[in-house]
Amino acid sequence: MNLSKENVKNWLIVLCGGAAFYAGVQHLDVLWEALRALLGVFAPFLLGGAIAFVLNVPMRSIERHVFPKEKQMDRLRRPLALIFSLLAVIGVLVVALYVIIPGVKEAVVTAAAQLPDAVDRLFGKLQGLEAYLPEAGALLQELQLDWRSIAENLMDTAKNWAAGLVSTGGGLIGGAVSAVSTFIIGFIFSIYILLQKEKLSRQGKQVLYALVREERADRTVEILRLAERTFSSFLSGQCLEAVILGCIFVIAMTLLKMPYALLVGVLISLTSLIPIVGAFIGCAVGALLIALTDPVQAVVFVVVFLVLQQVEGNLIYPHVVGSSVGLPSIWVLAAVSVGGKLMGVAGMLLFIPLCSVAYALFRDYVKKRLKEKKVPRSKWL
Repeated sequence: MNLSKENVKNWLIVLCGGAAFYAGVQHLDVLWEALRALLGVFAPFLLGGAIAFVLNVPMRSIERHVFPKEKQMDRLRRPLALIFSLLAVIGVLVVALYVIIPGVKEAVVTAAAQLPDAVDRLFGKLQGLEAYLPEAGALLQELQLDWRSIAENLMDTAKNWAAGLVSTGGGLIGGAVSAVSTFIIGFIFSIYILLQKEKLSRQGKQVLYALVREERADRTVEILRLAERTFSSFLSGQCLEAVILGCIFVIAMTLLKMPYALLVGVLISLTSLIPIVGAFIGCAVGALLIALTDPVQAVVFVVVFLVLQQVEGNLIYPHVVGSSVGLPSIWVLAAVSVGGKLMGVAGMLLFIPLCSVAYALFRDYVKKRLKEKKVPRSKWL
């Protein structure tokens, strides 16, 4: 065996890596707690990076199209673009809340006002069926509930819940304060990133090329650029697709004279930001709100949703989002499933562009290997 310095170094790396892997497998609980503690320390900075990435998409567009590239604007272009981006995001959230909160309040008030009449109609129908179905009489007897006892039980449950809330108030307050402080630190960190992104990018490249061989550094920069393009395209495409889908629902529900057209349209726009399953969540909430007013129209709304969802899935989504991400539908479904299982909604949004990057890199690797092995094209077509 050739015991050169390089071979000894490689063997030491392999042995140390294997020992570390074995120790990690034997103490997964300790490793998980250490990872959670580490994520807790870096949580504000990870959140800040995510906020900066999201805000950078509209900010870059504003810088490019709104402000002229003149020397007089060099110092003001970036701060003004950042301010406009923040105002745009805040404006969207305010408008959404302005539509959602009054609409939900109105739906709840309407449902509460109609509930006694609905119960009376239900009992009337059951009494009418009692003469034809003997089983209906027994069911009606079971429905003769002691409402006073139910109300007392609900009050006791509410008191116990309130007592538990008070007893754990310190932990809840501490968690809320920690979450708010994490968000504030992350937001401030994101502002620093956005205002100095070119400088940070230049410093990162300097560190990368100083520590890694030039070929690997070039490949790393290429992968990072691919990831940035893919994530930006996915984010902008997903937002545009959500706006288009919400507008289509508002127009369709208005033409069909359904209640809560604007509210349901906004809800579907917000929930459709979650790939694949988001629009169905919006449909369930919208159908529930409409059913509180008119159950028949709720059924019509579900039918309209299924039709519009087919149009959106086959015509709009492939052109707006699919082409920008470049990931086949089967892998989009897999990415959403795995991401949702591991990280919830955030995982669904993260794993689609992440899998798209991995898919593009693996596709290029396979094509390169086929070319190196000189495999005839006819064999793999």
